[in-house]
Amino acid sequence: MNNNYDRDKKFRKNPRQDRDERPEKTEKPERQERDDLIIGRNAVREALKAGRPAECLMIQRGEKKGSVSPIVAQCIDMKIPVKEVDQKKLDFMCGHGNHQGVILIAAAKEYSTLDDIFALAEERNEAPFIIICDGLEDPHNLGAVIRSAEAAGAHGVVIPSRRSTGLGYTVGKSSAGALEYMPVARVTNITSAINEMKEKGVWVYAADMDGKPYYETDMSGAIAIIVGSEGKGVGRLVKENADVVVSIPMKGKINSLNASVAASILMFEAAKTRN
Repeated sequence: MNNNYDRDKKFRKNPRQDRDERPEKTEKPERQERDDLIIGRNAVREALKAGRPAECLMIQRGEKKGSVSPIVAQCIDMKIPVKEVDQKKLDFMCGHGNHQGVILIAAAKEYSTLDDIFALAEERNEAPFIIICDGLEDPHNLGAVIRSAEAAGAHGVVIPSRRSTGLGYTVGKSSAGALEYMPVARVTNITSAINEMKEKGVWVYAADMDGKPYYETDMSGAIAIIVGSEGKGVGRLVKENADVVVSIPMKGKINSLNASVAASILMFEAAKTRN
């Protein structure tokens, strides 16, 4: 019995040694402040008064009355989306600062119009080449699309004002600087924008799984390519208003690509055809 005790004691570690070998607790990194947030009622009011381009207004749920009401009305007039969220979300976004129930998310760049995009194509003496994002909600995806669009020689990107990420700081960062050179138009209705493009001689191609293989499709001339949202793809009505549906054939077990990757493949195929 004594021998067993001695043997156990011989190989037993010093409890203090165990404590010393434990990894030291590291403090969690502080949350970095976002430079695209305008916080508080007065600050937001002045930003809107100055015509600051904005992605959306976020207000605390149930706070539409009082001094917030004119701010909401002005955003509606300026076609800036208004979202009601819980107080906890606002607290987290601004690092528990005194937001007074109002946060304006500023855009990284002022939005363009469809006319601006057509004007750029005319200035370059080229047939319009437009990318339509039908409800991309991931800012990293939108930034990647803008980056590829600029590299492929597109004249502009079109996004909807609702159910889509806007030109926040993450989009600007993900675009790797391409946002500075790429016009982005935010429209109220994608279908109406498509019809406007078609009236100006633009052929519209929607990317979907049941379409014609992209490499068998002539995408020369004035074109617009529609890329759908990450989960649902191209909307039914949007797809119905497209001239052609194209697909990227898959040989593996995964039947879809990341939205920005699919967009890049189609953009550079179109660029090759156009050249």
